[in-house]
Amino acid sequence: MTMSTTLQSLPSLGTHASAGSNPSRAETRDQLSRASYDLLVIGGGILGISTAWHAAQSGLRVALVDAGDFAGATSSASSKLLHGGLRYLQTGAVKLVAENHFERRAVSRQVAPHLANPLTFYLPVYKGGPHGAAKLGAGVFAYSALSAFGDGVGHLLSPSKAAQDVPELRTDNLKAVAVYGDDQMNDARMALMTVRAAVDSGAVVLNHAEVTGLRFTRGRVTGAELKDRLDGTEFGVDARLVLNATGPWVDHLRALEDPNAAPSIRLSKGAHLVLKRTSPWKAALATPIDKYRITFALPWEDMLLLGTTDEVYEGDPREVSVTEQDTKQILDEAAFSIRDQQLSRDLITYSFAGLRVLPGGPGDTAKAKRETVVTEGKGGMLSVAGGKWTTFRHIGRTVMNKLAQLPGHPLGEDLEPVGKLPKKLPLPGIANPRAVAHRLLVDGPAPGPRMAADTARHLATHYGSLSFDIARLANENPELAQRIHPDAPEIWAQVVYARDHEWAETADDVLRRRTTLTIRGLATDEVRGKVQGLLDAK
Repeated sequence: MTMSTTLQSLPSLGTHASAGSNPSRAETRDQLSRASYDLLVIGGGILGISTAWHAAQSGLRVALVDAGDFAGATSSASSKLLHGGLRYLQTGAVKLVAENHFERRAVSRQVAPHLANPLTFYLPVYKGGPHGAAKLGAGVFAYSALSAFGDGVGHLLSPSKAAQDVPELRTDNLKAVAVYGDDQMNDARMALMTVRAAVDSGAVVLNHAEVTGLRFTRGRVTGAELKDRLDGTEFGVDARLVLNATGPWVDHLRALEDPNAAPSIRLSKGAHLVLKRTSPWKAALATPIDKYRITFALPWEDMLLLGTTDEVYEGDPREVSVTEQDTKQILDEAAFSIRDQQLSRDLITYSFAGLRVLPGGPGDTAKAKRETVVTEGKGGMLSVAGGKWTTFRHIGRTVMNKLAQLPGHPLGEDLEPVGKLPKKLPLPGIANPRAVAHRLLVDGPAPGPRMAADTARHLATHYGSLSFDIARLANENPELAQRIHPDAPEIWAQVVYARDHEWAETADDVLRRRTTLTIRGLATDEVRGKVQGLLDAK
């Protein structure tokens, strides 16, 4: 069946929400308006999502809202890595690297093994480069030691062996290759599963709901006025405490609390390119550009991810984008270690940029600490920004500890201490992805064609055991088992599932964050129209 035929046959399918689907937006707005919450989290990036998850686990009545989609900005525009931070060893931040490794291992081994996977990194050492082989060899050994050698022992590799694993590796003047291990993920899927975990713990969430003002009671911030950006409905939420977790917009919201509030952060832009691969990659490249910066070439979602930049950004966060200068810089830096044929602009399928939130102050953004900034405004609103994807659980716990220690205990004396919460509570769908993929292939519909192997692998590594719910939709409606685009593994059942169970409201929600169609360069007008049609059919 061709894509066009499939698209034409879908209008009557998925028109009714499936069993156990999420409440409607109207029902959620009504719930938010009628109740009084202990904590209102404004901002649905991973920092706000993680805090909402931990707060709900602690027994608080939690609401979470975002003006756009969950993980719609920087949280889905990262380098897709869970890592200890090899470059931090240069500054002597040994404790920080060890803590990052602990969190990385917890997420990839116990919390979300279905959403993260180990990745071997090659650090090429070229003649005349910023670091010598002996230094990098010692560095990767120390790095692996801080991870308790859980990813093997960091070591040096011959250029010929490295070139077998990465055929596009530039071998001219290549002296040696240092090897270490980290993990990678699909950041948008990880964030979405964490939203689901927060809801499973009792949180009420709504995306595409913009804060238009704050509510005050005797000078204290006690809620927010909101507007549904999809239909214009205005409503409000009352809360004992409001947490501003809006990332690049954190100072914008602080100004609503106090027009005289001084800036607390600065922004750094990180741009990335996504390219089709010209050959298989069995490892990632981490190439030193100078003493402090590394450029990555990461095999990811059957593609190649290049980046990133690190430059001060002073514009409107909504207008951040990849410029021609960014593209040239990324390709030029990648050319230090990658052959020209892999760096053709014709291979670029997508580009994206996110904004790192850094502590305010002078200095080079590349050298700035990736630390979390917590401030309390004169109206009692707590603002939190910054940090790393790798430590998203730790940041959530840190914010909760801060909330519990606030003067007057606004959230109550009986708040469950963070230390008593489950240490490594798994995210929904936890399962061995290989076992899930095997089941999907074996348990196909009878009669009917079996699921394609690449689709089974894709579902298993993006949904875990929740893949079986998607397979059930496909089995009940054979048209939903068809690929959305012939060149991608995703199937139409994922669109219906995203609509009914993952808060997808727009075509971008589905194509950019619930699936990988946009990143693959396959979000055609035809596909977008059909996706929006299924979303509107609820």
